[in-house]
Amino acid sequence: MIALLTRDLRLAVRAGGGFGLGLAFFLIVTVLVPFGVGPETALLTKIAPGILWIGALLACLLSLDRILALDWEDGSLDLLATAPLPMEGIVTIKALAHWITTGLPLVLAAPALGVLLSLPTEGYLWLVVSLAVGTPALSVIGTFGAALTVGLKRGGLLMSLLVLPMYVPTLIFGAEVARRGAEGLTVQTPLLMLAGISFGALALLPFASAGVLRVNLR
Repeated sequence: MIALLTRDLRLAVRAGGGFGLGLAFFLIVTVLVPFGVGPETALLTKIAPGILWIGALLACLLSLDRILALDWEDGSLDLLATAPLPMEGIVTIKALAHWITTGLPLVLAAPALGVLLSLPTEGYLWLVVSLAVGTPALSVIGTFGAALTVGLKRGGLLMSLLVLPMYVPTLIFGAEVARRGAEGLTVQTPLLMLAGISFGALALLPFASAGVLRVNLR
């Protein structure tokens, strides 16, 4: 499993789908928002949690098609299907590799980008917490979408259409945690809901993704 994780991390970076691409997109979204809505500090402070979460979601979405596509193209996916490691474990490792190369850098960079949107000081901790709890769900759900569309020509657009509706609950509760934290309100309820989504996705979707891959590889 460690060897597979290391391999996927190297492939993600070499193929251009690593942390650099996601961070660049996250930065672009954060920088463009003040130009679009105006420089008013009060307005930016109000919308900052939601904008940062939308930027993180879209940055994760940007690299989803690379999770399984490279293995499909070079035939590695067929070899992995016959390996001693269960397909559920393979899918979980690939989701973990995606989170390390995309989700984790976004979590670490979010406070610095929050400065550009005048995020209140009280909101930085809860922004990081919400992204740390919610982004694993984005990677696991995205892996499921990648499994559904693997092998399809121009499957990236179809995958986006399939995955985005499943991302909505994570976006709602993640942004709510950051918003309430920035306003000094209690965050217990949305944080528990966000954690429930992540744990539910981690518990169920690897089996669904493995089943879909088995069908696609027949």
